[in-house]
Amino acid sequence: MGTSLQSKESNKAEGPKARRARGEIEVPGRILALDYGRRRIGVAVSDELRITARPMSIIERQNRGDLMRKIRAMARELGARLILVGHPLNLDGTPGEMAEEAARFASRVRKELGMEVELVDERLTSWVADQAAAAKPRGTRREGRGKRQAKKSRDDVAAAIFLRDYIERAQLQRDPARQGEE
Repeated sequence: MGTSLQSKESNKAEGPKARRARGEIEVPGRILALDYGRRRIGVAVSDELRITARPMSIIERQNRGDLMRKIRAMARELGARLILVGHPLNLDGTPGEMAEEAARFASRVRKELGMEVELVDERLTSWVADQAAAAKPRGTRREGRGKRQAKKSRDDVAAAIFLRDYIERAQLQRDPARQGEE
């Protein structure tokens, strides 16, 4: 068989065109989405092909160092290649106090983790998460919890919602023919 094996380092240096020419499939990698809040951070994750988004967990904020360690560990464990941070703009699109805090948080994550971090418009995602929770049939897992617990449990759902929207926009940009499907 006259093929030679190449190390991962040389594959990385080669670039995507050369890998595609050899018939290798390039997997885009997982996206980690963070719904920033002063008390807690909702976390969602995509699959490696960036097709689906699912709520993952909620991180209770205690101190900055601990928070960054938890995010770094999650990103490494999942093999995330991109981190999204929700940017809670006002309905008119202007940044408010929380949007500015989220932007500073995204900058800190980028600096401390050395990863690509993007701010993503998250307007109305908490409202959509509330609506989804309210529409759940009686007897589901989250029924019977107090208002505080219900609010707490929506943070990861809100992160999954803006992650899903991001994935859908990216797919439309790659395949403009799909734009008529909506």
